[in-house]
Amino acid sequence: MDYYAIASILIVLSALFGYINVKLLKLPITIGLMLITIVFTVIVVVVGQFDDTLLLREKAFISQIDFETVLLEIMLSFLLFAGALHTNFNQLKIQRWPVLVFATFGVLVSTFLVGILTYYLLQFLGLEVAFIYCLLFGALISPTDPIAVLGILKKAGAPKKLETKIVGESLFNDGVGVVVFLTIFAIAKVPDAAIEVSGIMKLFGQEVLGGIALGLILGYITYKLLKSIDDYEVEVIITIATVMGGSLLAHHWHLSAPLAMVTAGLIVGNDTVRQTAMSEITETYVDKFWELVDVLLNTVLFVMIGMEMLVLNFELNYVVAGLISVPLVLLSRYMSLWAPIKFFDKKLQFVKNTNLIMTWGGLRGGISIALALSLTQDMHRDLFLVITYIIVVFSIIGQGLTVEPVIRRLSKNAD
Repeated sequence: MDYYAIASILIVLSALFGYINVKLLKLPITIGLMLITIVFTVIVVVVGQFDDTLLLREKAFISQIDFETVLLEIMLSFLLFAGALHTNFNQLKIQRWPVLVFATFGVLVSTFLVGILTYYLLQFLGLEVAFIYCLLFGALISPTDPIAVLGILKKAGAPKKLETKIVGESLFNDGVGVVVFLTIFAIAKVPDAAIEVSGIMKLFGQEVLGGIALGLILGYITYKLLKSIDDYEVEVIITIATVMGGSLLAHHWHLSAPLAMVTAGLIVGNDTVRQTAMSEITETYVDKFWELVDVLLNTVLFVMIGMEMLVLNFELNYVVAGLISVPLVLLSRYMSLWAPIKFFDKKLQFVKNTNLIMTWGGLRGGISIALALSLTQDMHRDLFLVITYIIVVFSIIGQGLTVEPVIRRLSKNAD
């Protein structure tokens, strides 16, 4: 099956499930689509016990989709740029230091906490897995997913300064998390080789700092181009070129494309650029175009996540490990946020119960699944893929459905 056919089927399913969600369930689009897709997939499996024609076709269809490449190398740049474009830049500027610490220190601490807890959990369940692979799992599950977070927080009614922390952290810790994962992955591939700290720091610095620097340059060039003309059609195309051309450059130079796109999106979307470089009609078209891209790619992504369950190996031990890992991952996130929140609390007057809200509001999504799919069989890919999938499903459906009342209750009268 060619790429056009695969894309067509995914978009048709997304439209159908999206219609069902709007007409009947009326849930946030990410939650609704994922829930409907999982129910649809379960029905296909049940029907497959009597006639496996449809089941075999769906499995073959899912197997042809390179989820890792589609998300990490194609969709992610568009989604992050769109998310950053609509982020409150002034609030983010005020909250820049806690966001930076959450996205770096928080991810690293969470990676090690999850790795340690997972190692002992798997030992307890009789699953012999080397610590370096547990650490690799910690790296792929620690970053929160901005795609999931942005879609749900829009309707949650969180205080603005709290929403900025959660969204800002999700935008940046995604890029940092991917870099941490790739660094540990490089070590795990040759576990007996000598670990050179300088090499690790160089890789980390090149990806993170290089990605941000590229984003600053792309954002500035885009700003200058938008300012020099007044033609909304061409200006929308320029923003598309920024994402596509910028992503190609980032991959070619081994820089973090996610961080580059977040940085570029924040620059293009901030009020100063909007007021000086965009006419009112251009601003409207740019915003509406990227909102549509955001919704379209989100719907396709969460349909893909729901269908991925068909190709997973659901052994009992794997499922038990996944269910126990849910509270362990939440606990690790809470502990990784505790020190930064305590440090910045007095200076920035955090909303009451910020740690609890950020823990519950830090959703995991497609990025974690994509990274888990990139593991090799030697790294216990099937095991960690099942654990990751269970955590993501609980995160999107369980936390996603309850995050709005949790935020409203815990942050009542905060603004």
